[in-house]
Amino acid sequence: MPQDTHLNDIDNANNLVELFLKRADEKGDAPFLGRKANGEWTTQSWREVAEQVCLLAEGLRRIGLKDGDRVALVSENRPEWCISDLAVMAAGCITVPTYITNTERDHCHILDNSGARAVIVSTEKLLAPVHGAIQSTGIADHVIGIEDLHRKQASGFEYHNWDSMLAGDPAEARAAVEERLKGITRDTTACLIYTSGTGGAPRGVKQHHGAILCNAGGAAEILIDDFGISDERFLSFLPLSHAYEHTGGQYLPISVGAEIYYSEGLEKLASNIEEVRPTIMVVVPRLFEVLRSRILKQVQKQGKLANYLMDRALTISEKAAERGNKRKRDKPMDFIVERTLRPKIRDKFGGRIKAMVSGGAPLNPDVGTFFEAMGLTMLQGYGQTESGPVISCNRPATGLKMDTVGPPMRGVEIKIADDGEILCRGELVMHGYWQNDAETARTLMKDPGDPDGAPWLHTGDIGHLDEVGRIVITDRKKDMIVNDKGDNVAPQKIEGMLTLQPEIAQAMVSGDKRPYVVGLIVPDAEWAVEWARANDEKFDMAALQDLPAFKTAVRAAVDRVNKDLSVIEKVRQFTFADEAFSIENEEMTPSMKIRRHKIRDRYQDKINGLYRG
Repeated sequence: MPQDTHLNDIDNANNLVELFLKRADEKGDAPFLGRKANGEWTTQSWREVAEQVCLLAEGLRRIGLKDGDRVALVSENRPEWCISDLAVMAAGCITVPTYITNTERDHCHILDNSGARAVIVSTEKLLAPVHGAIQSTGIADHVIGIEDLHRKQASGFEYHNWDSMLAGDPAEARAAVEERLKGITRDTTACLIYTSGTGGAPRGVKQHHGAILCNAGGAAEILIDDFGISDERFLSFLPLSHAYEHTGGQYLPISVGAEIYYSEGLEKLASNIEEVRPTIMVVVPRLFEVLRSRILKQVQKQGKLANYLMDRALTISEKAAERGNKRKRDKPMDFIVERTLRPKIRDKFGGRIKAMVSGGAPLNPDVGTFFEAMGLTMLQGYGQTESGPVISCNRPATGLKMDTVGPPMRGVEIKIADDGEILCRGELVMHGYWQNDAETARTLMKDPGDPDGAPWLHTGDIGHLDEVGRIVITDRKKDMIVNDKGDNVAPQKIEGMLTLQPEIAQAMVSGDKRPYVVGLIVPDAEWAVEWARANDEKFDMAALQDLPAFKTAVRAAVDRVNKDLSVIEKVRQFTFADEAFSIENEEMTPSMKIRRHKIRDRYQDKINGLYRG
């Protein structure tokens, strides 16, 4: 297929399901969705998945669902997630993805706010909190189990198993779906994706079919122009309930006819990468930081030569990033690194990676430079759920400058407000928040000088455009620290620098309306084990944190960072968190961003204590 045909198909598609069925007809029996079962990777073809999508869509109509009804989807990443999502839309309904880490309270909020009439849930374990939420809210008439669920006799809802929902004639189901698709346009709401709640209760973002298609088209253009499309394979790792993976890890590969393989989870991600050999990976910065740390430790154990080559590779890339190109005198050493160190690193990523795309949170430029030095192309994207979610992305054609998030994607208009806030508009922008007109009005605003124009999305991010039109983000508007002298301090920059130190796993800095910046630090567990062994101490994280020598060692890491910070940015005091920030303790979102309000509430007394005396 000519590569520009992909873009034409995306631009001309009326909805996501229509585009999927077109790709399925073209690809036929070619593999599409892959998962590992009983130690073996198995795949379903495009034709098989298309049949299941249409049958499930008709099953949803058969139990009484109507146009516009919401269907919650509670499942880990697996083929049935994709099938369910497409089937809900093919039934004329609206998907409501939810995180598998949600508590009963979280599910209560989403069910109550969305008014979901049905819930598709994968396992008995994931049904438990959903079951409680249904009982508490009285919302959701139907539960569909991907696997057999033992609570099927529970009161309050009608239970349906997966196989019964896929009963019927595939040809008749396909015909019914195609007829229904005639009434689904790019403006029709496709899904309600609830924001991960870094600042409060999640809000349901109304993403329409056109928003996701616009995003997929912009990403596909980068893939086509900068890398070319061949037999693409994506490894899906991030939660599909997150807008970034939903668009980048599902609808982008569908748009270009790529295969999708589902990772078994973080613990097996490294082996999954080597087995699947993906060409594209969509990942959040925190994972890149972890991978960088592992690679550095592995190289350190390989002796002086490997460490020398690593240092030279990093120096060459850092200089190239500053100058915009590699110096002639660096080319011989770069050639040696390319023949010795880089192939070993690339093999760890399957050997076929064209690009790794970072998004969901800011990427520290040093991390991006590190992977570039290792011969792995790193693209940093930028966006938010309200924009489909991708607004911009770095790309080789415009220069991979790691302290930017690249130029706006195709079909995206950007301007910088007087206060530095980044504004965005285009088909990718949401139609608003579900049942929240007040918040919609604060987020989507028309230009007073252009009352007939489309509204601008106020992103809440502060930044500017560089000399070639790439977006440079300095911080979140609402996260910006304003000290007692009125100086603005960007916390994410400082936190990113702190967590690059081997002693520090996680950090959050504070200082709003205060005389200086302070930090809350989670020590790196592996480093702490090594420190305890070297100092003849028993490893107990809480006990270690009480030792003056341990705090002095961490203080040295903070001081190293302070050397590269301005006077107002320096971390003057710090204390230790009681435990790591995690999804389970609600101090991180599922996309691994810290939830500042939760952390501040828990540690306010400790933080206040850093300003006494």
